[in-house]
Amino acid sequence: MRVAVRYGDVLVDPDGRVAGHDAGATLVRRLLRVFPGSLLVSDGPRRGQGFDVLPLEFVDASDTVVVNMDVVDSMSVWRTLRRTTDAPHVMNFVWWTTSQFTDRVERASLGLSCALFPTFANSERTAREISEIVGQWTVQPLAENARVGWVNLGIRLEHVRPRHEPTVPVVLYPAIRLSERKQPRLFVDVVERVHHRTPIRVEARLVESHLVSEQAMRLSRPDWCWVGPLTASRDDYWEALAGTTAFLATATEESYGLEYIEALLAGAVGVFPDRPWAHAILPVGYPFVYRDATQAAAMLERAVTDTAACRRELDVVAGGSFAQWLRARHDDDAFDRSVVEHVRRWFED
Repeated sequence: MRVAVRYGDVLVDPDGRVAGHDAGATLVRRLLRVFPGSLLVSDGPRRGQGFDVLPLEFVDASDTVVVNMDVVDSMSVWRTLRRTTDAPHVMNFVWWTTSQFTDRVERASLGLSCALFPTFANSERTAREISEIVGQWTVQPLAENARVGWVNLGIRLEHVRPRHEPTVPVVLYPAIRLSERKQPRLFVDVVERVHHRTPIRVEARLVESHLVSEQAMRLSRPDWCWVGPLTASRDDYWEALAGTTAFLATATEESYGLEYIEALLAGAVGVFPDRPWAHAILPVGYPFVYRDATQAAAMLERAVTDTAACRRELDVVAGGSFAQWLRARHDDDAFDRSVVEHVRRWFED
């Protein structure tokens, strides 16, 4: 059984590589690596580096599983494949927070899609949300037979670079978009408070559409703030993380939190909001969890002025080594094994 990966926002560069550093592009590359000889569903046909690019209409549906990252569209994908086979194979991959779907039509469509097609989620929390939506928005016979699996996404541990501490502490805006869910205003409020007390440099790397926004302009006004485009390569990205002192998470909701895990593994001290999504990726007793902007500012100030002591605290709550605690729970080898096992269980048995 061959695998085809479908993601509407994917971009293949002239050299035949999947371009971009956002979570979607990263996961497309990961799936193509996990399933050698897989297809990428996009404009084509053409040849990529290690994969073929084909429009959905050209996919041989008789022996192909379409892993669809645009889950609400799965019924349309199934109908297209149904033209050439009686039993199309479609698998949902939910890698984002379900809270983005607020309209009842969107949530009902998401629930129906996840009830009709086997669904693989990027975390236990996301899988639980999917099951709740399926139960709420679909009829009982569908909900009872829904198939939902999950595993933490994890990261490529070999990407982590040796640390190099900056002269002036660097605070990262740990997202590539300035959407409301990320609460960029709260981020700006807190880093301004901290800068009044101690020198810091703030860095934000944004996708192009958000780089020219009013929020980005406001963030970039102070001479101690740098706002720019995404790094040119993954190596550059990890090299930048290796010189990051701390980051301030302000999102109201996350499905997993890939960017935060990467920054933590690179050695940055993370300051998190007191929200369920944050507790789901952190050890019990994690010391830098805030309830309001005042607490956030105090914790971030300590993270950039007493960084070594903060890292020692993290080692204590993790039972010896915070880095090893993260590696044990967020290694993408577990994702690789699990997604392959679920495809086999759902479509080859």
